[in-house]
Amino acid sequence: MLSTLLADFRIIFERDPAARNWLEVMFCYPGLQALLFHRLAHRLYRLNIPFIPRFMSHIARFLTGIEIHPGATIGQSVFIDHGMGVVIGETAIIGNYALIYQGVTLGGTGKQCGKRHPTVGENVVVGTGAKVLGNIEIGNNVRIGAGSVVLRDVPSDCTVVGIPGRIVYRSGVRVNPLEHASLPDAEAQVIRALVDRLEQLEEQVTELKKSQNKDLAPDNVPAFAYAGMNNHQIFDDSETSMGQSCRLNNKIIEQFLDGSGI
Repeated sequence: MLSTLLADFRIIFERDPAARNWLEVMFCYPGLQALLFHRLAHRLYRLNIPFIPRFMSHIARFLTGIEIHPGATIGQSVFIDHGMGVVIGETAIIGNYALIYQGVTLGGTGKQCGKRHPTVGENVVVGTGAKVLGNIEIGNNVRIGAGSVVLRDVPSDCTVVGIPGRIVYRSGVRVNPLEHASLPDAEAQVIRALVDRLEQLEEQVTELKKSQNKDLAPDNVPAFAYAGMNNHQIFDDSETSMGQSCRLNNKIIEQFLDGSGI
């Protein structure tokens, strides 16, 4: 247990540039204090001692603003940054080197017994205000964007954003957990794809109007039939030049609507 507490202490200096000395970290970091209370309470909880573990977690909640059920399993080198409003449920499991920001909830859904809270892998970053709900599994090296609501399993080496959470990035490369500015915006990508589609359709309509104004139908061919032949030719040319762009936009939109695999 002592080695685990030392690992929790050291990880703060690695991940928080504001941590300057051990005295400040020991007395002014509620995340570390909440973990200290939890690890003591968790050991008593495993021994089936009644009341005392829950009372210890209640005291920790009062002092730090972080509520961790004594039944939760938390690995080594976990850093709860700031931590106000963090809630971790009874059957939650958090792997090593996880980084959790303020306002995060690792909660359950419904009143069923047994495993009802998330299992979070190693080196996972859960952004500010994110909610991970239910008996789901979050793989290793996953980043969950601020304010996201994750309701389904997430494979390893992914980035998840949005409500509900959608996978917007997959990679086998380990990322810097503090690079929150590099998170993509799935909704913005879909809106951009739809705007591009509208612009393409407007260009086609403009070309059709120009062709109808310029070309006059011969006397022996009805005007609507002649215009139809020109329109068909225009659409063929447009499909050749813009087909690849349309297929790419369709893929982006379909992935968004399908939840990108989540």
